[in-house]
Amino acid sequence: MKWTDVQTIAEALYDAHPEVDPKGIRFTDLHAWVMALDGFIDEPNNSNEKILEAIQQLWIEEL
Repeated sequence: MKWTDVQTIAEALYDAHPEVDPKGIRFTDLHAWVMALDGFIDEPNNSNEKILEAIQQLWIEEL
């Protein structure tokens, strides 16, 4: 996975953290959790606020 795979990332986060309400997550935590996902291979600096917002929104929709 790379930062551009926002739908796949959101689904993986939903599976990895079912107890978390993504509405209240800080972007620093979200960034770290994405980096820790199994199969994530992109560089940390390739993300930005727009990408993190998209991941968060899709994760919310997964609920």
